[in-house]
Amino acid sequence: MSPYSQAMALAALLLPAAVVAQDARVVKEPAIPPACVRLAAHLTAVNDGTYNKLAPEDERKLDTERIQKAIDSCGAGKAVVLEAQGPANAFVSGALDLRAGVTLVVAQGTTLFETLDPKVLEISPGSCGVVSAGPGRGCKPLITVSHVTGVGIMGEGVIDGRGGEPILGTTTSAWDLAQAALKDGGGQKVSRLIVADHADDFTLYRITLRNSPNFHVSYNAGDGFTVWGVKIDTVHRIANAVHPLSRNTDGIDPGNGSKNITVTQSYFREGDDNIAIKGGPGGVTNMSVIHNHFYWGHGMSIGSETNGGVSRIRVSDLTLDGTDSGIRIKSTGARGGLVHDVVYDDICIRNSGRPLDITAAYAANGPVKGDSPPTFRDITLRNVSISGGGQILFDGYDHDHRAQLNLDGVYLTDAADSAHPYTYTFDHADIVFGLGGSNLQLPAGNDATVTHVAGEGAPAAGPQVQRPAPSCAERFVPFPAS
Repeated sequence: MSPYSQAMALAALLLPAAVVAQDARVVKEPAIPPACVRLAAHLTAVNDGTYNKLAPEDERKLDTERIQKAIDSCGAGKAVVLEAQGPANAFVSGALDLRAGVTLVVAQGTTLFETLDPKVLEISPGSCGVVSAGPGRGCKPLITVSHVTGVGIMGEGVIDGRGGEPILGTTTSAWDLAQAALKDGGGQKVSRLIVADHADDFTLYRITLRNSPNFHVSYNAGDGFTVWGVKIDTVHRIANAVHPLSRNTDGIDPGNGSKNITVTQSYFREGDDNIAIKGGPGGVTNMSVIHNHFYWGHGMSIGSETNGGVSRIRVSDLTLDGTDSGIRIKSTGARGGLVHDVVYDDICIRNSGRPLDITAAYAANGPVKGDSPPTFRDITLRNVSISGGGQILFDGYDHDHRAQLNLDGVYLTDAADSAHPYTYTFDHADIVFGLGGSNLQLPAGNDATVTHVAGEGAPAAGPQVQRPAPSCAERFVPFPAS
């Protein structure tokens, strides 16, 4: 049993069989269904010191047809299993479509590679593997889950999008295209690893997702999405490097009319938002993020689209270790809306550039001002421990569209350490300090208010009266080995 499997087994012993939180479902640990067919690998992965990859002569030996044929002929409630055979441990594929009730299983020690040939994934001639100002994504996803129910992607193997490897016949990777688009304008036309639309009761279980060219998982307009025991493992993006790598490689992105979502017992590190709740048309509601660990990435995010609304979100028992942002709500006047009824509880954050990053002035995706301003209210942070310094932002849009938060037991555990200072932005915001206290030292701010909850045990001088910070001892754990 791998160290990761041992950790998962221990977690299962320590947690109830069902997870109950803001997700309206009672979510139980998934089970891998029986196989309808087992497909043996014909290719062997090699490691070049940076990536697991295929030998050049194997790149065009696509497994797409036999995998898709197996999926199409498999009955509901059964699984297509991809597995190693002796030294052969790899498959390479173009676009796959999953069918209702069918689970794709990548077995332990097996990798499903996305093809590096853009012609295999192009939506129209020449549309994939380029930078273009034209509309659309240009490339099909590796895996599409569309207008079906009861689909799963499971197993202890790996699905590798190969975003850092050169596109076939070039010296340019998908991530190089992403950086070129950032520098020169336009959009990178590259694939996403998994895209699910109108896919109710969709499950990711124990699978490792690696190095997607763009978002790892996009989930839209679905009711019932479970992510349990998943690893997302993508190389660290260093923004000012010659090859910054992994831009726009979000982890899990639910959006646009999705509800009843649970992400639990998972480990994420990638080059953008670890989770981004995208409240575009239809919004997102009833989501639980519980018992997880995030590493590099942009943190636990909501936005930047909030015009459809985001509500009834619960985040608990989360460590954020070295994320660029920690707890993050971002939006703009161009596509803002109401974000409310969001609770973060039992959170540990360390070495984050912006450990608390609540802003209506997110400028990365267009103008900050517009005719759809965002409002953040009924946002609660409870039992949050922060260390390592950084920027703390409570930054609303304007006097009528504010950031309103309740802080109850929010502590900087190293506030006296001058080597790791904290700075503050406090504009168009209203902060209520609860009975749990806090040692945040908010400035007067601009159009900003501070209120202290009255009652027995309330801090007489507000946040300056400290209580014991929630302990993060032994909470931060290494990213598990595959």
